[in-house]
Amino acid sequence: MDKKVYERPVIIKQYSGLMNKFGGTTDQTPIKDIDGVSVKQLVEDFGSPLFVMSEDKIRANQRKMLRIFKTRYPKVQFAWSYKTNYLDSVCSVFHQEGSWAEVVSEFEYDKARKLGVPGEKIIFNGPEKSSSALIKAIKENAKIHIDHFDELYQIIEITESLNLKANVAIRVNMDVGIYPKWDRFGFNYENGEAEAALRRIVVNDKLNLIGLHTHIGTYIMSAEPYRLAAVKIVELFNKLIDEYDITLEYIDMGGGLPSNNTLKGQYLEADQILPSYEQFADAVTSPLFDTKLSGDKMPLLILESGRALIDDAGYLISEVIGNKRLADGRRAVILNAGVNLLFTSFWFKHKIVPAQDTGGFTENSSVYGPLCMNIDCLREEIVLPALKRKDHVVILNTGAYSVTQWMQFITMRPKVVMIMQDKTVELIRDSENLEYITSPEKLPEKLKEFSL
Repeated sequence: MDKKVYERPVIIKQYSGLMNKFGGTTDQTPIKDIDGVSVKQLVEDFGSPLFVMSEDKIRANQRKMLRIFKTRYPKVQFAWSYKTNYLDSVCSVFHQEGSWAEVVSEFEYDKARKLGVPGEKIIFNGPEKSSSALIKAIKENAKIHIDHFDELYQIIEITESLNLKANVAIRVNMDVGIYPKWDRFGFNYENGEAEAALRRIVVNDKLNLIGLHTHIGTYIMSAEPYRLAAVKIVELFNKLIDEYDITLEYIDMGGGLPSNNTLKGQYLEADQILPSYEQFADAVTSPLFDTKLSGDKMPLLILESGRALIDDAGYLISEVIGNKRLADGRRAVILNAGVNLLFTSFWFKHKIVPAQDTGGFTENSSVYGPLCMNIDCLREEIVLPALKRKDHVVILNTGAYSVTQWMQFITMRPKVVMIMQDKTVELIRDSENLEYITSPEKLPEKLKEFSL
């Protein structure tokens, strides 16, 4: 029989009142393995903190989402959002599953090309595209989504100077009931700016108008805004047919679908309040059947989902480095992973689960990282069992934006591994060291010597 975990006696002040309507218990089933690989073994082999990606989960998510949309609309193409997680191994899994690349900078464009994605399978979004990046994209037949008039004029100048033709679309922003509006990106639908941009494009023989694009926001918690956006995009699509006899190749509805991470401020867990992906797919695809085309001539539907496809495929393993009592009596648990590694903890209530058996006693706790900054709080309130130094926890839903928004601050960034479908574990990004951090620095000769 396993020896029970010792818990030292603690006196906690109790408050009278009603129990919350969900009951008083909290599920604290430990996560001892990820995809069948022991958490303990992962830490022994690669250290802690440690990001872990699941190849099997990534592929399953992509295939599930593709099935959901393709059963509702005949022509669907996913484009992996590089800004969500641009590790080469992660991107390559999506490309093996048939996804194109969706990039928002020259850095990401070059990364996709280096991985072997052909230019014509790259969607180039974003408000800032350098001339050098645009020249590459034009020469390599990438799909350039124009964000503003100055960028449109910049592309016209480049195509005229190089005597080349560019494949372009415009990004359209619109009022779909989400506030604040994402009207800083693209051309506005309601004030006629989008139509004005289209008029300038169709009369230019160096611009090949091939699509329309919209991206209404991020972590959208209702399907209705997608339906409204699709209706307005289809209206523009049909107007191009009526007025200019132009048939576009595709409609790009962007991304923004939520994952099961729960936002701060939400009372219920995300999976209890969010629409299903089937509901989102119905909202996106239903208006597309109102285009003035049918059969094989219907436009390709492009989707740029990122968070929904990768969040639950990522885990962060962290070690307990200490416990303390705060001034108000609350327990504080200090981990060796902070907000510099998990920037998304400023927005989400990431689930934190012990990685080993614990006692039955739980209490409301705060979870902090190791940084010498008061803002380094991963969870302000979470019910956890007693955790002792050198215990480990698994932080869930860390696949999206964690390794693109992380920063080297006070501590260095750790290793990232991927558990492959055959249960082997591959190192896909090494940890940083002092030489790596200081390699771009230049120390002037006059500053090299000092005496203390």
